[in-house]
Amino acid sequence: MKKLFTLIVVCLLFTLANAQKTVAVMTPYLASATTKIMVDSLEAALTEKGYIVTVVDTAGDVAALDSRMQDVITQQVDAIVISVNPELVPAGLEAAAGANIPVFGMDAGSTQGLVLDVTSNNYVMAAQTATYIVDRIGGQGRVLMLWHPPYAPVQKRGAVAESIFRNTPDIEIIDQILVEVPGPLENARQKVTDVLTANPEPGSISAIWAAWDEPALGALQAIEAAGREGEGIVIVGLDAIDPAREAIAAAGNFEASVAQDFVGIATTVADNVEAYLNGTTPVAKTIYVPATLVTKENAMQ
Repeated sequence: MKKLFTLIVVCLLFTLANAQKTVAVMTPYLASATTKIMVDSLEAALTEKGYIVTVVDTAGDVAALDSRMQDVITQQVDAIVISVNPELVPAGLEAAAGANIPVFGMDAGSTQGLVLDVTSNNYVMAAQTATYIVDRIGGQGRVLMLWHPPYAPVQKRGAVAESIFRNTPDIEIIDQILVEVPGPLENARQKVTDVLTANPEPGSISAIWAAWDEPALGALQAIEAAGREGEGIVIVGLDAIDPAREAIAAAGNFEASVAQDFVGIATTVADNVEAYLNGTTPVAKTIYVPATLVTKENAMQ
């Protein structure tokens, strides 16, 4: 009983200490389904630990995020978590360093100026999906790529996939299309519609590689709207969000994705923020949370 009482007292003391601290969670990508999962999960985890959490979204405007970082620094938050390439917010990072405010990455794609970044291994995931396409189309055909290089994790995925395709002699990359954010599904649908119009012959498009699921879903909608779902165009995405899993389970053109543990990424960030603010230095600058290839065999698991 005495040990239980002591444990309760210790937990209360940690909660009270944390309750005096504020964490700003900042991103330009809250409109993305996967980023929202991470931000919501992080907010819940930090709140449960007793922190006051402020969420800042700049709706796709990375430059605005840089200035908003300086705003929260002026408000003297205790820590900042960003879900954006830190190389794109140099002024904010410099201001945070000057104010001795630690900055953490949540799927940021780089560790520059950060205490650490918690993410999935984007190189491995991109290799899984690109290799799936190469195998699926027998190492020959024409592949369309959909990506968003301003976001560091997506840029890494695209670089790996491009390398795999270009090193497969009988695969041609039709184009590498920049998908706009916010609105990636709608933007991809329109741009893939344009590519389909420019390539009307059956077999002229073998596969579509998307750096994340929303453009893949947009590509699927474009193919279905054009009545070309019977041509065997293979679509792969990445993230395995629920609509993607449903499309994969339906055994249509959308065949594969990779399931990231977004809740796991967020809770790992929360644990590391708490540990750091309580005096523990992380042992690594990058923490990888495992991911799993998703096909029709395991899409609804």
